[in-house]
Amino acid sequence: MFASPKLASPASGIWMRGLDRLLKSEVAATLTAPHGVERFIEQWNPLWSVDQVKARIVGVQRPTEDAVVLRLRPNRHWTGFRAGQYVRVGVEVDGVRLTRCYSLSEAPGSADGSLEIAVRKQGRVSSWLFERAQVGQVLTLSQAEGDFVLPAVESPLLLIAGGSGITPVLSLLRSLLSRHRSEPVAVLYYVRNREQGLFVQELQRIAELRPQWTIRIVETRVGTASRHFEASQLQALGETFAQAMTYVCGPAALIDAVELAMQQQGRSEQLRYERFVAASKPAAAPGSANGDLIFSRSERYVANDGRSLLDQAEAAGLRPDAGCRMGICHSCLCRKTSGRVRDLRNGTLSDEGEQDIQLCVSAAVGDVTLDL
Repeated sequence: MFASPKLASPASGIWMRGLDRLLKSEVAATLTAPHGVERFIEQWNPLWSVDQVKARIVGVQRPTEDAVVLRLRPNRHWTGFRAGQYVRVGVEVDGVRLTRCYSLSEAPGSADGSLEIAVRKQGRVSSWLFERAQVGQVLTLSQAEGDFVLPAVESPLLLIAGGSGITPVLSLLRSLLSRHRSEPVAVLYYVRNREQGLFVQELQRIAELRPQWTIRIVETRVGTASRHFEASQLQALGETFAQAMTYVCGPAALIDAVELAMQQQGRSEQLRYERFVAASKPAAAPGSANGDLIFSRSERYVANDGRSLLDQAEAAGLRPDAGCRMGICHSCLCRKTSGRVRDLRNGTLSDEGEQDIQLCVSAAVGDVTLDL
């Protein structure tokens, strides 16, 4: 954890706490109505906020034709992170607020308090960041989340990554280097080719610094051959890693393959993985939609067309909070006051009474009323 150098003195801390109390008061809310305190103070400085983490982009690199590495400097609300954790990054794309999860590739405790994320171009948010991110822009962040972190007790570590899944693994490696931990470490990094891999040169430098570590970069496309993960590759690492804590991050197919291999070896308890991709949402069957959607606070209703409640709310001109749009971040949580909904990920039907639901992965089954 770290503090901004400008706010490090006790006097400045007291002043900021007093300002926070003022900005959160009813007086401030009244004076800034109808837009609110946040909208008012961001006109003075987009990095300012009552309690929200925001970060200014202070560095942009595009190391490959489809990836961007961003250096971010967060505001004073940032409380720090552990190596291997991720943040939810929020941007506005075509007037819609979107959020995606990105692992931090930095080790904790950088000298200037900055953070680093690497983004592969895929999907709306990642494409927006790849194409438009530039120094000076301000993004919103969540506090750090996730359990993809180093064990407290030193023991052999096996780190497996594919594509941009190298980012949390690099964070772990950087942290191991800075803390001078001495446990045996093996890394398997799967890339189509070295030119498209992220941080390949840094992995090579780490291998030179720690020759006792095993770092293998596996090119999955060599000529017409295809080399993907196989359980035999674990065995080839030797007895030292036969019972190692194993971490994997990358494409779903890689995670599934490693998970199956670990299960077959009776080692599921030793596996940690980071997975940001949710199950795809099935389309509504033609003619299956019925009933009406009632948005009680907005006094609007529309005929249900079978799409997600979020899609239909936005089509009706509403702008509910939303983020990942795949059921991960829970930004679109909303109170359903009556009716039943179906979870688009697994088909589960809700009760008819009041409950909180995720708009992005819920579809109406008949009449549904939302507190929206």
